[in-house]
Amino acid sequence: MEILLFILFFIGLLVFLGKKSNRPRGGGALRQRPVQRQHTPPPKPFEAKTASPVSRPTVLEGPAYVVDGDTVRIRKTQIRLFGIDAPEMNHPYGNKAKWALLSMCKGQMVRAEIVEEDAHGRTVAKCYLPDGRDLSAEMVKIGMAIDWPKFSGGIYRSLEVPDARKKLWLADARQKGRMHVWEKFEANQNKRSSGN
Repeated sequence: MEILLFILFFIGLLVFLGKKSNRPRGGGALRQRPVQRQHTPPPKPFEAKTASPVSRPTVLEGPAYVVDGDTVRIRKTQIRLFGIDAPEMNHPYGNKAKWALLSMCKGQMVRAEIVEEDAHGRTVAKCYLPDGRDLSAEMVKIGMAIDWPKFSGGIYRSLEVPDARKKLWLADARQKGRMHVWEKFEANQNKRSSGN
């Protein structure tokens, strides 16, 4: 009888220890096998010779949101019209230039053929209306922008209306590098707005 009790005690002890060994140390859940991870090699160092920029679309098409007289936004991309300069919004004729461009683009699907990204990180494009008209050329023809030969190669200069450069004198001054004219204009604007 003692031997039978000893055997039962021994079997109970083995069962108890067997259940205890399947539990994780922190709680009562069963242990899971570790997940095998694939070994990935370390990344290769950057090589400028073989690197290339991410390609951007070369043509965007869609309705154009007009920002100012020489800037539109198509599909969340802000686009500077190629080869022209229109007055800034706070400069003389700035609002008129914006409204002129808006009247051309309203209800139209504008096609923007991306030319480059300028020094300020803006996308520059030749933009066309569905009938094939070049928005840059149209803005110059109506006297709301002037040709910027440094960027256009002078292709819009012959389209400028007489005295356009006199009317858009701040844009002309910027092209000629006379930024002191801009600064003087801005200072006068600030004096007027502050009431001095």
